Amino acid sequence: MLRKSLFTSAALTAIVAATMIMSAQDGKGKGDGKGKGDGKGKGGPPAGQMITQIKPGFYEVTGAGGNTSVVVTNDGVIVVDTKNLGEANYNDLMTQIKTVTNQPVKYVVITHVHQDHSGNTKSFEDAGAKVIANNGEKAELATYTAPAGKPAEPNVTYGKDYSFKLGGVQVKVYHFSRAHTGGDSVVYFPKFKIVAGGDAIVNGAPNIDFANGGSAVEWPKLIAGTLKLDFDTLIPGHGNVMTKADVQAYKTKWDTLVSRAEAEVKKGTPKDKLLASIKTDDIGWNVTGPQWTPPARLDPFYEELSKAKK
Repeated sequence: MLRKSLFTSAALTAIVAATMIMSAQDGKGKGDGKGKGDGKGKGGPPAGQMITQIKPGFYEVTGAGGNTSVVVTNDGVIVVDTKNLGEANYNDLMTQIKTVTNQPVKYVVITHVHQDHSGNTKSFEDAGAKVIANNGEKAELATYTAPAGKPAEPNVTYGKDYSFKLGGVQVKVYHFSRAHTGGDSVVYFPKFKIVAGGDAIVNGAPNIDFANGGSAVEWPKLIAGTLKLDFDTLIPGHGNVMTKADVQAYKTKWDTLVSRAEAEVKKGTPKDKLLASIKTDDIGWNVTGPQWTPPARLDPFYEELSKAKK
């Protein structure tokens, strides 16, 4: 069962979660628009981090970027996502980890390209860790920009799936489809029945980074693939820990959005009228805001819907 302490941490982060999700890229779809507090004078001090036990041996670190998963084994530590780029953020993350173990970090998995998740790839590599990401994440780094700077490339990449084992803990990494970006990874820990979903599964309205390979039409495929896994707990990229029922509800919202959008395009709704024509009040998502309306977002959204209806 989830420990009561989890909800204290979740409550503290819920207030900022929506803002963090909606600012995951800048107005041109390049980068994530963050970069505050990189520990090198480019912003203010890093946001405080907090580590919370989810299940024995499995922890979540919130603050200073996306949620980070930490798994402690007898042979070392496994980390999923690395916080905002910057020495201070990396050091704070390591300080949090050292409150629960003195084992070194052996493996890191990056869920996607945005620097609030991939920022400290180099620091972990320099410390000797294998840093794993999808081929798409590495490819997107070639053109990715953010005020904080460009994260380093992973030193291990994969195509559709990747697995490894450390200290008796098996880890399975999947690229089910394009979604939030073109290189999203879903990380599954069978022993704990826990999944780390990155920004492809979050609490709140989705943010499609088309410039970095994202897709609205394919996104539900990623959730469907995740739901086939045997899990009861999911660590989202931002926001409160989710149950499998929460993930199913998230997929239902996505299916509803895509089917309604496709129906509007099929009946000839023009692009400039599309977003206002899609009913979303019953799913709680606003698709008429700045993360949807710029041409860099609306044009590819309409284009893929037009292709899907054929």
